[in-house]
Amino acid sequence: MTTLLTQSKRIVVKVGSSLVTNQGEGLDVDAISAWAKQIAVLRRDGCEVVLVSSGAIAEGMQRLGWKQRPSAVHELQAAAAVGQMGLVQVYESCFRKHDLHAAQVLLTHADLADRERYLNARSTLRTLLGLGVIPVINENDTVVTDEIKFGDNDTLGALVANLIEADALIILTDQPGLYSADPRKDPAAKLIEQAQAGDAALERMAGGAGSHIGRGGMITKVLAAKRAARSGAHTVIASGHEADVLPRLLRGERIGTLLVAPQMTLAARKQWLADHLQVSGRLTLDAGAVRVLRQEGKSLLPIGVIGVSGDFERGAAVALLDENGNDIARGLVNYSAAETRRIARRPSQEIESILGYVGEPELIHRDDLVLL
Repeated sequence: MTTLLTQSKRIVVKVGSSLVTNQGEGLDVDAISAWAKQIAVLRRDGCEVVLVSSGAIAEGMQRLGWKQRPSAVHELQAAAAVGQMGLVQVYESCFRKHDLHAAQVLLTHADLADRERYLNARSTLRTLLGLGVIPVINENDTVVTDEIKFGDNDTLGALVANLIEADALIILTDQPGLYSADPRKDPAAKLIEQAQAGDAALERMAGGAGSHIGRGGMITKVLAAKRAARSGAHTVIASGHEADVLPRLLRGERIGTLLVAPQMTLAARKQWLADHLQVSGRLTLDAGAVRVLRQEGKSLLPIGVIGVSGDFERGAAVALLDENGNDIARGLVNYSAAETRRIARRPSQEIESILGYVGEPELIHRDDLVLL
């Protein structure tokens, strides 16, 4: 665990409802303050942190004086809308004590399935992290239905890890980690300190899909680790009750269960880009742009493009060719084909005057590009 997590520079921390709301009794301000303090330590050490937090519905129920969780979806959505106000207020006040700003980001799985919304969310989160802000992400429970029923912010945490290409996903829960069996029923159950994410045996240990444990239980965390590993992020499942759990984990201390991604983040993402066969278009580059990409590892700017072929949308995979037609790279483009044709051969500072807006100064960011 030591070398894997100590190298993490961008992490996603997910905290569950039972931790945030003290088993549903309303927001646990002391616990949230403790995590804010820990995250402030990580920020001072140069680590970027995104927080995925449950708790809006439980806080809304407490504010509305509801003793029992309603079954009607519209009532759950109303509770979420009320509870979000309290959740945001507490997080902002706790981070402000450490001279940090927090930002609320509400997402649904549909936001991350739609390519345009996916790219918008990624750009926003990248910008917030660059500004030193702590994004606090929650499911947009006021507009979704299935997610309310299953309470699966573990999956959301994994999707966010994929979205921002995080090095690690840390899932804080009220359990010490993943066990070989349910420790509440089997006294011989042992804590699993380390395993490989995606191992089918883990899913069997966690109860399997559709089991009684599966509703917000350990199975969702195991599946989240499997999903996070697709972009190379390691996952830790640990107790949120552990003192200073986040700094200790990032220092390499063994706490909870570490589920290791088969590939490191960069390798996994570059492999995915290189193998993306469904290219939607081709960009021909001048010799200067080819040299910058190959020798300096920089992003592709519009000024280096001398030819555009194909009909593609923003976020599509395109092939990059040199002037002789040799395939040199693959990348995800930040502008559509029509927009790319308009800004080709032009400096980045002219993008706004040409298109009426500027999404990114790069046509393809170096993080979204792989040389062949």
